Amino acid sequence: MGFKNIFFFIIAVSLSSCEWGVPGKKNPAITKDTLVYTYQNFKERAPDCGDKPDSSCTIVKVTYPEFKGQKTLNDSVTGKFNEFFRGNKKADTNLKQITTRFMSGYKYFRKDQPKSTLNFLLDAHAKILRQDSGMLTIEVEGYTYTGGAHGENDTYFINWDTKANKNILLRDILIDGYNGKLTQVAEQIFRKQEKLSDTSSLATNYFFKGNKFSLPDNYLVTPLGIKFLYNVYTIKPYAAGQTELFVPYSQIKSFIKPNTVLSQFVK
Repeated sequence: MGFKNIFFFIIAVSLSSCEWGVPGKKNPAITKDTLVYTYQNFKERAPDCGDKPDSSCTIVKVTYPEFKGQKTLNDSVTGKFNEFFRGNKKADTNLKQITTRFMSGYKYFRKDQPKSTLNFLLDAHAKILRQDSGMLTIEVEGYTYTGGAHGENDTYFINWDTKANKNILLRDILIDGYNGKLTQVAEQIFRKQEKLSDTSSLATNYFFKGNKFSLPDNYLVTPLGIKFLYNVYTIKPYAAGQTELFVPYSQIKSFIKPNTVLSQFVK
């Protein structure tokens, strides 16, 4: 084997050892893309930007994958950027609508505070994490600033069943009545992660409704387990940042449905 071949062999081995939330665990399969896509860039500046640079201007910048012949999936990807605007009663389905709403908020802010030098920002991107013949996972991450004391970084996930052409819900991969069982397992992991005893109150330092542990709707299906992500302010103060909670399939195997997208990971 020549030096060049040895070099590329070492690189390939290194890349095959990607971690999925658990130290020491390896990606159990090398996958290839099955849907055709290209990354698109969307940018719009506020009308009052003039010839100012982007850094001194209210702006929306978004990068995302667009899939060929997959309208439902594409709408789900672009619509996911709505998540950066908590409290919106109407879910816009395209970036133009989302940007119009964002710029309207800035216009109102500028009218209310004409002397302010602050500018708004939405800088977000969606990237493909994994794709195989049955499942596609996408991470949507972004930073928003809308005139408050500080901006906010948030992350959301899309888990897509490529055969059914729909989002993968937990009820699609877990048996009926899974919720209580999953929550119980997850709370045990959470308490251990947070260094809490089984009887420690969640009333201190956490924002759980009714001081009762609950899982977020924000999760990523991985080859090794389900990663739940609490964004800032969800259960902790802003300074605490995001909180990840990884639930391995090995701990919930008894209530995983057979013949689902998880079948390739759970034997």
